[in-house]
Amino acid sequence: MERVIGVIGGSGLYEIDGLEGADWVTVETPWGPPSDAILTGRLDGVRMAFLPRHGRGHVHSPSSVPYRANIDALKRLGVTDIVSVSACGSFREELAPGDFVIIDQFIDRAFAREKSFFGTGCVAHVSLAHPTCPDLSRACFEAAEGVTVHMGGTYLAMEGPQFSTLAESRLYREQWGADVIGMTNMPEAKLAREAEICYASVAMVTDYDSWHPHHGEVDISDIIAILGANANHARALVARLPALVGAARAPCPHGCDHALDHAIMTAPERRDPDLVARLDAVAGRVL
Repeated sequence: MERVIGVIGGSGLYEIDGLEGADWVTVETPWGPPSDAILTGRLDGVRMAFLPRHGRGHVHSPSSVPYRANIDALKRLGVTDIVSVSACGSFREELAPGDFVIIDQFIDRAFAREKSFFGTGCVAHVSLAHPTCPDLSRACFEAAEGVTVHMGGTYLAMEGPQFSTLAESRLYREQWGADVIGMTNMPEAKLAREAEICYASVAMVTDYDSWHPHHGEVDISDIIAILGANANHARALVARLPALVGAARAPCPHGCDHALDHAIMTAPERRDPDLVARLDAVAGRVL
């Protein structure tokens, strides 16, 4: 099977040296248009697809990102592995601004977003105990050079677009045990699992949220400055990844690519044909 790596992140991530046959393609989905056109090409012999999560020029807020359309569009392009790159705040002194964290757990506090491809007329329940792919996550860890990178961490997904209150920040850090906080990895990770795509999350720490006694509240100008400094490291990580994982892809040993094997609960004769038709890309293998 051919590996196709999808990268969801900021606009700077598609400026990768050596991307062959680069072409922006428009993908139509039954869930509406994705955030933007998708840049496709090959890097070290591996097919790549780059999707600006917020759209070029940052036109989508975390709540308005069309998450279902984004994942569906990548699935239609044959993507087998998704690497999410996003900014986050830190709840831990040792996870300092400028560091990268390879996420392995989530707490989902987002509430204003569609979180599943399934619903009335075709109900499905996928396992999310381990929401990221260990193998793809390890590859991202190994691809990170020139930056301090931490393997493993719990990401608190908040709705936004405002940053946390001090009380919220203390709650998430002290009582819930979260390590970082961001606004975009949910429902992205859930939808990737439903679409049977391996998912890894590279979180770039930009600030200490509002809990830190010596750093105070989040300053957007500081975040932008650190994001700029980390852009080169993020591009380098993405550029190293294809050579690490290779162009051929074996079945995922953790079952990410067969998450729907026993997930669909609705009897075939009771399934909504219109919803089933919309699921042609993400669930066509089992429907």
